Order: sequence, then structure tokens, then C-alpha cells
Amino acid sequence: MANATIDLPQGTLDLLILKTLALGPQHGWAISDRIEQVSREVLSIKQGSLYPALHRLERRGWIRAKWGASKNNRRAKYYELTRAGRKQLEAEESAWRQLTTAVGQVLETA
Repeated sequence: MANATIDLPQGTLDLLILKTLALGPQHGWAISDRIEQVSREVLSIKQGSLYPALHRLERRGWIRAKWGASKNNRRAKYYELTRAGRKQLEAEESAWRQLTTAVGQVLETA
């Protein structure tokens, strides 16, 4: 039986994209596939959410895009972290860890 997918809390997709791109440049499909694989198919990123997020991150200067060829020699847009994106990733990771620790403490004691 497959695991049920979970809707991402607002703002979490940006963090997951930045973290995935910390590994190196990837095209959109590879980003969503990586998130799905690492989450053991609990998280599924719909194209209708992924591409607006990628464009938003690009407008903020946290990622940049350039065209290249995919493994199957198809034209694909590759995204990579900028220096500002790396700083943003550090800040968002830290905030996420603080949030999950705080929520965990409340759940364990309430």
C-alpha cells in the first residue's frame, strides 16, 4: 500500500527547492522527482506549484536558470542556486528547525 501524500505547509516548497538545488543544477522535473524520492513519495510536487515557485525564486535572485540538454538530449531549463540563494537556504533551514523543535515540544507536553 502506497503512503498517502501530504500537502506542504505554505512556504515549505521554496525551502525544499533551495535544498534540492544545493546539490547542483537541476531541471524542473528532476527537482520534483528528487523531492518525491527523498520523501519516500510522501511529498508530491505538482507542476502547477513547482514552476510558479521556481519563477518566484528566480525573481528574488535566489536561483538562476539557463537552458541545457537533459540526459535524454531534450532541451531543458536548468536551475541553480545563487550566492544569495545559499544564504536564504541557511536562514530558512534554521527557521524551519526552530519551528519543528518548538512544535514538537508543544505536542509532547500539551
